[in-house]
Amino acid sequence: MGDFAIRAEHVSKRYRRGLWAHETLRSFMASRLAQIRGRENIDTGWFDALHDVSFDLRHGESVALVGDNGAGKSTILKILSRITPPTTGRIYLNGRVGSLLEVGSGFHSELTGRDNIFLNGLLLGMSRLEVASRFDEIVAFSGVEQFLDTPVKRYSSGMYMRLAFAVAAHLETEILLVDEALAVGDLAFQQKCLDRMNSFSASGRTIIFVSHNLTAIRSLCERAILIDKGEIVDDGPTGRIVHRYLQAHPGGNRNPTFFEPQSAPVSGRVSVLGASARPRAGAVGDPIHVKTDIVVEFNIRIAPEEGGHDPRVHPSIMLRNAGGELIFSVSPPEEPSKWSAGTYRLKCHVPRDILNDGLHVVGLEIREIGSDPLLLPRLLEIDVMDHDGDRFGWYGVWPGLIRPRLAWERERTGD
Repeated sequence: MGDFAIRAEHVSKRYRRGLWAHETLRSFMASRLAQIRGRENIDTGWFDALHDVSFDLRHGESVALVGDNGAGKSTILKILSRITPPTTGRIYLNGRVGSLLEVGSGFHSELTGRDNIFLNGLLLGMSRLEVASRFDEIVAFSGVEQFLDTPVKRYSSGMYMRLAFAVAAHLETEILLVDEALAVGDLAFQQKCLDRMNSFSASGRTIIFVSHNLTAIRSLCERAILIDKGEIVDDGPTGRIVHRYLQAHPGGNRNPTFFEPQSAPVSGRVSVLGASARPRAGAVGDPIHVKTDIVVEFNIRIAPEEGGHDPRVHPSIMLRNAGGELIFSVSPPEEPSKWSAGTYRLKCHVPRDILNDGLHVVGLEIREIGSDPLLLPRLLEIDVMDHDGDRFGWYGVWPGLIRPRLAWERERTGD
C-alpha cells in the first residue's frame, strides 16, 4: 500500500429490507420479536447504501465525509471498522484502527466510572496496562474526577458521554474513525474534543471524520469527500467541498434575505426590506472566495410622516464567523445624516484578501436618532470559499479571523 493508510476499491453495500436484513444476533432477535408482535412488515426488496465507492487516504491525512443523513457516511465507517463487510469491493487498512462510532458503547450502568474506564478501554482494544498508564489522563480529560466511584447510571447524560469519549480518544491507533463525536458535552468540551483530534492528526495519524458541524470539519480536516445517495460526487479541499454542499442546501445559507413590506423588521420610521451579498463583478448566487471583492447590499425604507422632519439615520454592520466571534464592525465614515422618506439601497464594499474562508454571518444595526435601534444580528450568511492560488500546494487550516494579504519587501544587506 505504500504511503496509503486506507484504500477503498469499488466498494458497494447492499441491504435487504425486512426480517432477513440482519448481520448480528441482536438485530435478528429484535426483528423476530417485532414479527411475533405483528409490528414488522416483511419486505424482500433491496437497497444500495453504497455504490462503487473508491478513495485513498495517506498516512497523516484528516478527511471529512460530508453529506445528508442516509448518504452512506456511517456505512463507510462501519465497513472500515469491520462491523459489517462490503457486498462487493475491497478495503485495505495499513495500521491499527480505532473507532468512535457509538460513543458510550461498553459502559455498564451498574459499574462505577472507574470500573467502566477499564471495561470500555478493553472493549475498544486497549490492554489493561495501556488503560492503567493513561488512567489519570483519561480522568482529567473527562472532568468527572469527583464521581469516579459513583455508578454511571447516576451520571448525567453529559457526564456519561464525556467519560466515554475520554476513553476512546486516548486509544493508541494509527487510524481513527469518528462519527459525530463532537455532539457530546457542552461547547467547552466539544472544543476540547476537537483539540484532541487535532493533536492526533498533528502526530501523523489518519482521521476520517463524520459530522454535520461544518465549522468543526473546516477546523479539523484538510480534505473532504462529498457523498450523495451512496456515491462519491466530489473529493477535494474542504473549503470547496463544504461550499458545494451548502450551495445544494440554500435553506442553510441565507443569501439573499427578503421581507414582505407588512412583515419587515421595523423601528420608528426605519424598516429593512432585504439584504444580499455578491461579487462586485457578479450576481447574487455567484461563488465568493477569499480573493473576491464583495458587495453587501441592504434595502431600507424610511416611512413618511405627516408634517414630520427627516430622521437622522446611522447604519452599521457586524461581521462574525460561524462560531460567533466578531471579525469587525463598520459604519459609514460620516456623521448620522438626514434621510427623507423613501426606499434606499445601501452598499458596503468589502475588499478582497480580507476575509478568511468559511461561513460568515452579517448583522445590521440601524440607529434612528430618537428611536430604539433596529438590530438584526443574523440577517445574512456568506460562505467564503478557499482559493488554491494562495495555498502553494498546502491545504491546512488557515489560522486567524481574517486573512489579509499584506505587502512584503526583501532587501539584501550583505553577504
